Amino acid sequence: MFEDKRTGLALALPAAVFAAALFLLPVGILLSEGFRNADGWSLAPYVEFFASGRNRVVFLRTLKLAALVAGVSAVIGYATAFAIVSLPPASRGRVFALVTLPLMISPVARTYAWLVILGRTGFVNQVLVGSGLLDTPLRLLFTETAVFIGLLQLFLPLMIISLVSAMENMPRDAVPAARVLGANWFQVFARVILPLTREGLVIGGTLVFTGSMTAYITPAILGGAKVLMLETLLYQRVTVANDFASASVIAMILMVMAFSANLLLKRLATARRAR
Repeated sequence: MFEDKRTGLALALPAAVFAAALFLLPVGILLSEGFRNADGWSLAPYVEFFASGRNRVVFLRTLKLAALVAGVSAVIGYATAFAIVSLPPASRGRVFALVTLPLMISPVARTYAWLVILGRTGFVNQVLVGSGLLDTPLRLLFTETAVFIGLLQLFLPLMIISLVSAMENMPRDAVPAARVLGANWFQVFARVILPLTREGLVIGGTLVFTGSMTAYITPAILGGAKVLMLETLLYQRVTVANDFASASVIAMILMVMAFSANLLLKRLATARRAR
């Protein structure tokens, strides 16, 4: 057994060194810039970042939209996943293929499509104005609503895939047994489906939350300079201000938020399992 472990470690060592040299080391150097100032190593760059009212607004907006996208994705994802696993195997495969189809399309193309849909002369405004509900077109682009819609469409398939995989591993008679025992659908979801699919929810929630928080293309196109998020602010600090120290501060904040979200979801799942 010990020989097998030593052999496995020896085989994994070159890959670990390669990953550390080409990924961990550059990232560590970049992130360390956020702890430096004129006086040496300090947390002052982070204090200065959050001291700015504009930066706090961008931080809270990023956190709010990422949490909102993750929450709405979970609601839609559970309904969609339950409908998919309830289908016959042949139909289930076709519907699942339709769900995964958007992932094969470039996020840039998917985001630019929303410009056509949400623009002043886009499909939504044409329907609202043409039906007489509005006299003038709505300003839908470059708003938090547009960014939310774009992020939801971008990452919803990841949540659905995670929940479908979790639901397929559920006992087939769990839901019918709960219904026979008199549980309503809310009780079935809260006491049967949710506990049995918590791992899929943790994975999907982490993917959607971190993806929404770190996405750049969608906020840049649909939000522009009017709806800044941390990732677009980071891009501005690098390309416009050439301020790599502030950019490393933002990158560290994004990483901490991503890890914190994953740990929080795991803790909630663990606590529910313990109960």
